[in-house]
Amino acid sequence: MDFSIHTMNLISLLTTSIGWSMIAFLVFRTYKKSQHKPKVWKVIVITYVGLFSLSIDWIITDSLLKIPLLPLGVWVLYLIFKRKQTSWQTYRSFAWIGFLSNFVFILCTLIYIPIYQTLYPTNDISTFVSNIDHAEIIHSHPSAENVSLNKDKLLEQLDAIKQVNIDSAQWYEDVILLKKEERFPYLLIETLPKWGSGSHAVIYIENDGKGLILQTENKQFYFRSEHSFLKEGNRAESK
Repeated sequence: MDFSIHTMNLISLLTTSIGWSMIAFLVFRTYKKSQHKPKVWKVIVITYVGLFSLSIDWIITDSLLKIPLLPLGVWVLYLIFKRKQTSWQTYRSFAWIGFLSNFVFILCTLIYIPIYQTLYPTNDISTFVSNIDHAEIIHSHPSAENVSLNKDKLLEQLDAIKQVNIDSAQWYEDVILLKKEERFPYLLIETLPKWGSGSHAVIYIENDGKGLILQTENKQFYFRSEHSFLKEGNRAESK
């Protein structure tokens, strides 16, 4: 089960566990019905090999689905056992369970996506920044001024900070073409995301103290507040 939200989160763990439990149940039921009880370790290996397939990738709402087309693992096992018809008859059901497991994981992913988006919406900054007890800023660019984080101000604004569109063209023109000062010279560190979300991000603070860029593994999110959450003095060391 391959999620493009690569950091493992609570919902991902639960849905993956459900998927493997369904597969284990199918394997156990098939094993119980088998007239010739195969060795358990061979059942496990053959089921796993059966998982391998020629597939195509389909990305849906930042999640990667692998759509199986050809059962490569099943074919390989058939070639291995084709001279031993008794053995193939014994193990082929487990090989096909392995291949069909790909569809179980697709189903789990389709269940995962709406649940995750409901519990951890990416347009809500609390998904990424929920606990700021130990938060501080570091100055990552020479243009950074002698300021520090105003935790109280940030905390009282968390619920009001809104996601806005990124004007990347204008930012590029300002910084690269017009040679203006760095737009995001500060880093916000030591924050924690919402419990169970796994939504860790590198967080940059805008030079006016009102904007935040959150850089995840695959995307950037830009949030703005009405008031600055920086205060003068107590400049931290750059890293």
